Amino acid sequence: MALGILEPKETQVAGTVHVKSQAQSHTEAQDTNRALKKDETGTIILVPQPSDDPNDPLNWPLWQRDVILFILSIVTVVATTASPLLAADSVLLAIYFRTTFQKAANLTAFHLAGVAVGAVIFVPSARVWGKRHVFLLGALLMCVTSAWGGSTHNNTNYASLLWARVFQGVALAPFESLANAVVGDLYFVHERGPRMAFVNTAIFGGAFLTPVFVGMIAAHIGWQWSFYLLSIFSGIGFLALFFFVPETAFRRADSLNTDMVTTATSSVVTESSAASLNSDEKYLRMATSAGTAPDTARRARDPYVRRLLPFNGKKSDDSFFKLLLRPFPLYLQPAVIWGCLMQGVIIGWTVMVGVILSLIFLSPPLFFTEEQSGKMYTAAFIGAMMGLVISGVFTELVTRWLIRLNNGKYEPEYRILLAAPTLVFTAIGLYGFGITSANTYRYGWLIPEVFLAFIIASMVMGAVASAQYLLDAHRDIDVEIFTNLIIFKNIYSFVLAYFAYTWIFSTGIKHMFVIFASIEVAICCLSIPMYVLGKKNRAFFQKHDILRIAKLR
Repeated sequence: MALGILEPKETQVAGTVHVKSQAQSHTEAQDTNRALKKDETGTIILVPQPSDDPNDPLNWPLWQRDVILFILSIVTVVATTASPLLAADSVLLAIYFRTTFQKAANLTAFHLAGVAVGAVIFVPSARVWGKRHVFLLGALLMCVTSAWGGSTHNNTNYASLLWARVFQGVALAPFESLANAVVGDLYFVHERGPRMAFVNTAIFGGAFLTPVFVGMIAAHIGWQWSFYLLSIFSGIGFLALFFFVPETAFRRADSLNTDMVTTATSSVVTESSAASLNSDEKYLRMATSAGTAPDTARRARDPYVRRLLPFNGKKSDDSFFKLLLRPFPLYLQPAVIWGCLMQGVIIGWTVMVGVILSLIFLSPPLFFTEEQSGKMYTAAFIGAMMGLVISGVFTELVTRWLIRLNNGKYEPEYRILLAAPTLVFTAIGLYGFGITSANTYRYGWLIPEVFLAFIIASMVMGAVASAQYLLDAHRDIDVEIFTNLIIFKNIYSFVLAYFAYTWIFSTGIKHMFVIFASIEVAICCLSIPMYVLGKKNRAFFQKHDILRIAKLR
């Protein structure tokens, strides 16, 4: 039992890797020095191992990979603004379209349902043909649907706006479901921590500044310009993706994906296996050269013009329809269930806050305007940045410390420890927000704002903890797992948004958020058995593959 993690009977478990040479035996170290590639310091073994092909993203300079991830993250921020786009304007829209507050909330609820549907469709497409084409399609569709949503201002057609919101959700799906997986494409295990925190902030935190601008836009030039500006920036994002974000998915030899296979195959790549690895790489280059004669000796990177193509070959030989069904059996996997609860539930609470926040501040005794109500989301943005910093620093320091204590062996369960600060922040935030926002006569607007920052910080930390763990523990099915997270999160958020005003008027804000906080504390406590039993769980499902049992692998 190393550092509180129970050891299974199996000695080789996928996800457990040696990232320091001293963790291996003398014989293994000799083989490693001869065969395994390391970082510039010569002390950290590169996991996964890069191939010899310059088209392998792992061979690109770090600055280039960081630029790609930065551009994708910025476009993701633009896309994810669609979800809280109406948070500051829900009361205004209910009046403008002459409908109920609940129907105004449904503009967010059905948008989230669209995200879930889009994830189911786009993810298998990304598995077969790569991620670039779905990012391009998502940005383009976001541009079109946002213009559509703004145009409903002219005819006050609620049904048209509702459908525009649904298809906005579909357009958002590639960014929510695949941006995390790009970190696995571009980086080695020891490089992923802060990048994963940054991407999750882009996905879940960056959009919380949106209502600040939306409130001002609605007050000065009209709510429809929130849609029009989103359309314009999505168009710019499409161009940025087209010219500067190449395909990140790459088919390399299975033996090189040492974060996907067991330590028996990942610890050492001996000379006897070199020939088979070279053969595998040659085959993969032949399989991915679209319609051209294969050149197995090629070691030049594809020209820039070729990299602009939306497709550059198949990334999987599995059928699209088989991949379409693959995420659903994974809901039987305890790690996936934990990840869905850890990430999806706290995000659901933030969606609920977004739906009701304008009502809280527009109502007596505050009587805020839409612009003032929108500015209240500044605290949410501060909380997101706070969560980003804590996630990055905590994860890296704790993980590196535990690797040293474990003689250079890395266990994905180390990432779960981020659930500890998540628990503290979520309890403070949800309990505090529920008590103070229910009595603004006594507490005013500032104290609920502080607790809102705690809620959002905990959301970012919970999202990072679950995403990092699932990516490192089950990277062979990371895309399917992130699809599970997106589906669960959006269906759960849909239910909360759909019944938001019904629950508030029947139970009250304080009672409702006390229940939410208690549920979230219980979910965070599930991280304890997940940490202790995580490696046993990985070993069990390595031996009893759900996807093979379901004949989907």
